[in-house]
Amino acid sequence: MTSFRHIVNMVVGLAVGMGGAMAASAQAIDNSSLDGSAFRGHVATYGLVYRLPPDVTGVLDAKITGPLQAHLLRLGLKDEARTSNLPHVTVVHLHSADPATPQKMLKALPKVPAPIVLTLKTFYTTEAAKDAGHPWWLDLGIVKTGDGFETLMSYNTVATAALTPLRDGPLPRCTGPVFAKMGDAAKDLVKTVGVSGVNVVKDGKELRSHNPHNTLVYSMAKFDPPVQAAMKQVADEFNAVLPDGIATTFKDVSIVEIGFSGNVLREFYRISLEDGSAVDVATGQVVATIAK
Repeated sequence: MTSFRHIVNMVVGLAVGMGGAMAASAQAIDNSSLDGSAFRGHVATYGLVYRLPPDVTGVLDAKITGPLQAHLLRLGLKDEARTSNLPHVTVVHLHSADPATPQKMLKALPKVPAPIVLTLKTFYTTEAAKDAGHPWWLDLGIVKTGDGFETLMSYNTVATAALTPLRDGPLPRCTGPVFAKMGDAAKDLVKTVGVSGVNVVKDGKELRSHNPHNTLVYSMAKFDPPVQAAMKQVADEFNAVLPDGIATTFKDVSIVEIGFSGNVLREFYRISLEDGSAVDVATGQVVATIAK
């Protein structure tokens, strides 16, 4: 088994190299929206994500989706119940008004890992920043042990270094009232890579803040105490339904378009973790091969 220290050293080396190579071709990045009190206007967000495999979505559809919809409607969270989303676990998000960004992401995509074995487990709520008010989410976490989790973390580091230079500024949901409530470390990430909650290399060292998870509810409603209490009860109920979580294997990663709150709207390219082939989802044709 590859040691943790070897993995970290390898990732740091790759990230430093990619960061330098990408810097020369990066577009102009405008951070001026971080000075305002309102959310930055949203044009288009793109992301690299792992689509949830059928063995996961099948369990969620059978045991979670129906009760969750009922809870949301009971709580008056109608927009949340209607929000469309392709179930996924995020690698990294970036905002860009350039419609060619998905193609640029495919070209810049770093070497992909082998298929990733992991377990999704534990439902919980998350705020974009504590006491910011919104947005907030109901998430399903990933067990933070084992080679699969280590691969998720390592790949986040290299993907963040390779792809975030394609942004035109910070992710809108990380600006305004959310940015104001962030801690210094999160603010530094938003300033330097456009989004918080990712792994980066700083002064030759890997700094990890990534928390891979699947999101089931995306909300811009105020996360006030009654909503917090109600959603905690929902999370507790679902944890009792799936106490052992859902074991699975991620076999591909996708380049997608994302809504303001993080929900996936459409998929552009699907890249196999088995052979590196990249398929244009619209045509079904292989358009590139990413190094393994």
